[in-house]
Amino acid sequence: MLACYHLSSLSKKILAGRLQTMWRYAELLPVADEENIVSLGEGWTPIHSLQKLSAHLGINSILLKDESVNPTGSFKARGLSVAISKAKELGITHCVIPTAGNAGGALSAYAAKADIKATVIMPAHTPETLQEECRMYGAELILLNGLIDACGKKAKQLAAETGAFDISTMKEPYRLEGKKTLGFEIAEQLNWQLPDVIIYPTGGGTGLVGMWKAFKEMQQLKWIGGRLPRMIIVQSKNCNPMIQMFETGIFPETFTAEASVANGLAVPYPFAKDLIQQVVHESNGTAVTVTEEEITSGIEDIAVNEGLLLSPEGSATYIGLKKLIEKDYIKEDETVLLFNTGSWYKYR
Repeated sequence: MLACYHLSSLSKKILAGRLQTMWRYAELLPVADEENIVSLGEGWTPIHSLQKLSAHLGINSILLKDESVNPTGSFKARGLSVAISKAKELGITHCVIPTAGNAGGALSAYAAKADIKATVIMPAHTPETLQEECRMYGAELILLNGLIDACGKKAKQLAAETGAFDISTMKEPYRLEGKKTLGFEIAEQLNWQLPDVIIYPTGGGTGLVGMWKAFKEMQQLKWIGGRLPRMIIVQSKNCNPMIQMFETGIFPETFTAEASVANGLAVPYPFAKDLIQQVVHESNGTAVTVTEEEITSGIEDIAVNEGLLLSPEGSATYIGLKKLIEKDYIKEDETVLLFNTGSWYKYR
């Protein structure tokens, strides 16, 4: 179930003079009392213009929404800020989360600030930086063999045994509300003119679904007009169930999922698979698979051309762009927005 709001009469003018964080959109977020907001200054991340790559690839404008500058170094700060704020408002004292890495660090930080106990369950192969981050914030860290689906089963078990609140992706409605602020920011930062195409690295898909929800809410508010962007999902060849679902219309019953250098893309069974599929189809979007080798080379390509170090997930969107240009899916007069979802430095 998604959160709904009374949207009949809310003007963009309310944003004038507000702090440049995601909480500038408080009326469109689910926390009733601002005293319960748990914030570390998340949101309002920059949009870079990749002018050299635009010229090289022959595209009108390639933009990059850089989420690496968020607190805890990733876009996960958005969803966990809202979720922990609402948990505080509801009197929840213990949260448990399965994670590929960055969500665990974000939960740990916001739970620490809110005086809420945090239990993080993460694959044992996750980079040590991401593990130590959770420990430093005082979270209980549990490491398991396997991918995030194994961690999700353990989280469900612990929640049942301890009474902790399971804050898994899309198992509660509030992380999505934090992620949807990406959509509000893109519109506002681009003077309420959305790009033609958005390319998104898709594991659990919360950001993709959240942005689409934001676009729909802004249409209802008459904050934006015109066509909405074509939404593109990118996955690694090591774990691409959503690509298979897009191509066949059916989620694969059996497939081999392997770990990826892009930890956030290694999600074998995304809970929001039907919503992800709906967004791609409704937006007339598509789906792209990239290889591990391509992800690694993409990081270097953007670094030497634009002076930006992208996370592997961010690099995947750039590789996806190149493939779509080759297929003539993206035209030279279009504006394309890529996403860098986290900091390169956290993957060491």
